[in-house]
Amino acid sequence: MKLVSSEASSDWTGVSFLRFLGMTLCRMSAEVLHQVEEALDEEEKEVLLFLCRDIAADAAPPNVRDLLDILSERGKLSVVDLAELLYRVRRFDLLKRILKMDKKTVEAHLLRNPRLVSDYRVLMTEIGDGLDKSDVSSLIFLMRDYMGRGKTAKDKSFLDLVIELEKLNLLAPDQLDLLEKCLKNIHRIDLKTKIQNYKQSAQKTGNSYINALQGSLPNLSLKDPSYNLMLQNGRTKGQNIIVEQLQREPVKISVQESGAFLSQIPQNIPEERYRMQSNPLGICLIIDCIGNDTEGLQKTFTSLGYQVEYFPYLSVSGINQILHRFAGMPQHRDYDSFVCVLVSRGCSQSVFGVDDTHSGFSLEKIRRMFMGDACPSLLGKPKLFFIQNYVVSESQQEASSLLEVDSPAVISAQAVDRQQAPCTVHREADFFWSLCRADVFLLEQATTKPSVYLQYLSQKLGQERKRPLLDLHLELNDCVYNWNSRVSAKERYCVWLQHTLRKKLILSSK
Repeated sequence: MKLVSSEASSDWTGVSFLRFLGMTLCRMSAEVLHQVEEALDEEEKEVLLFLCRDIAADAAPPNVRDLLDILSERGKLSVVDLAELLYRVRRFDLLKRILKMDKKTVEAHLLRNPRLVSDYRVLMTEIGDGLDKSDVSSLIFLMRDYMGRGKTAKDKSFLDLVIELEKLNLLAPDQLDLLEKCLKNIHRIDLKTKIQNYKQSAQKTGNSYINALQGSLPNLSLKDPSYNLMLQNGRTKGQNIIVEQLQREPVKISVQESGAFLSQIPQNIPEERYRMQSNPLGICLIIDCIGNDTEGLQKTFTSLGYQVEYFPYLSVSGINQILHRFAGMPQHRDYDSFVCVLVSRGCSQSVFGVDDTHSGFSLEKIRRMFMGDACPSLLGKPKLFFIQNYVVSESQQEASSLLEVDSPAVISAQAVDRQQAPCTVHREADFFWSLCRADVFLLEQATTKPSVYLQYLSQKLGQERKRPLLDLHLELNDCVYNWNSRVSAKERYCVWLQHTLRKKLILSSK
C-alpha cells in the first residue's frame, strides 16, 4: 500500500502542469478511441455509458464507440477526460499502454481539477461494485412496492435498476432516501454510510453535484475522515478555491495498488459469524408433497448435525398445521438455527400440496410464520428455506384460492419472556429464502427424476460444509445455469434467492 500526500504529489508543477494543459486542449484521435473501445469488456462498457448519461443526455448513444465519438466531436473528451473515464472503470493498464499515464498522475489531476463525471454517477457505480448478486436481487425485490413488478426483472444489474428508478423520479442526485432505506433493509450499512457522506457534502455546499473526495475517487479512502474536501464539479469555475483548499489542508490518502476500493467500515469491523454450536444445530423440517426429491437432503442435513423431521404427501391444511406446530416449538430456544425444505406443485405465489383442487398456501404466509414477532424463539438466528415449486400453468389450474390462516403460532412462556426482553433485531432479519421454480412438465414424464436444484444443493452442503452458505448458493446457481444451457425450455430450473442475513453463515459446528 502507498501513501500519497500533498508532499508526495508536489511534482505537480512546471512540466507536469504544462503537459496536462496540452492534454486538456487536445482532441482524441479515432485510432485511440477505437483501441479503448476494443479493450473494454461488456461490464466496463455498461459502467462507462452509465457514468456519461448526464454528459450526452440529449444524444443517448447506444454504445461506447458512439459515446466516445460524440464526446470527442463536442470537445468534451480530451486526453485527461478519457484518462478519468479509464480510471473510473479501473483500467489502469489502458492508462499506461494507450495514454502513457500512471494511476498516481491521474489521481493528482482529479484532486486539483474539475471532473468530467458527476459525483452522483460515481457514487452509484461504487455502490454497484460493492453489491453481490444476492444483494441486487434483494434490492430489486424491495423496489417492487415502488416500481411495480413489470419494472423489476430479476436479471437486471444494479445500474439498470438505478436507471429505471431515475425514469420514475424515484432516484436523483438530491433524492437518495429510498435507496438508502433499501440498503439499510438488506443490512449493507457500509454502502448506506457512503450515501450519508455524499449527502452531508452536498448539504455543506448547497449543491448535489459537489464532489466529496471519498465519493469521487474510487480506489481512495481518507486516512482522516475529518478531511472532507469539497471539489466543485463543473468545467469553468472554482479552480482557484480548490487549489487554495488543497494547499491549506494536506490530505493523506491510501491507495491500493490493485485498484480495489478501500472501504473504511469493513476494515474496522471484524467479520461476524452466526453461532453454530448447539447439538443438534436445529430442526430441519422437510415437507415433500412429490415423494422422490428429498432423500439426499435428509442424509445431508442429518450429517450436518440437524434433527430431521420428514413429512410426505401433505394437503394444504396439513402443511398449515405442520408449519404452525414447528413455528411454535419451544425447542428452538436451545438451537442455533432452523431449516425448512418444501417440495410441492404450486403457482408463482403459493404451493398446492397434494390437493386436487389446487387451493394454494401462500409462500409469503410461510415466511411470516417464522418472523421474529410470530416465532420469538428463533429471533436473531438464521432461518433457512429451500423451496422447490413445480409450477402449474394457469390453464391447468382449477378454481384456485390462497389459504391465509391467521391463527398465531403457539408461543411458550419462555419465548414470551424472551420477546419482552430488549432486542434490536428486526422481525424480518436472518432469513435465507431460496426458491426454485420448474415446470410441472418435469413431473409428468415416464421417468420422473429428482430436482436438479435439490441434488446440487445436497452435494454442495455435503461436500463443502465449511464454506459460507452464500458462496455455495452462488456456485449452485452456476450449476443450474449450466444445466439449463443443455436442455429444453420446459426442463429448465429458475432459482431465486432473497436473504436478510446479517453475518456469515457456515452450516458446520466443527
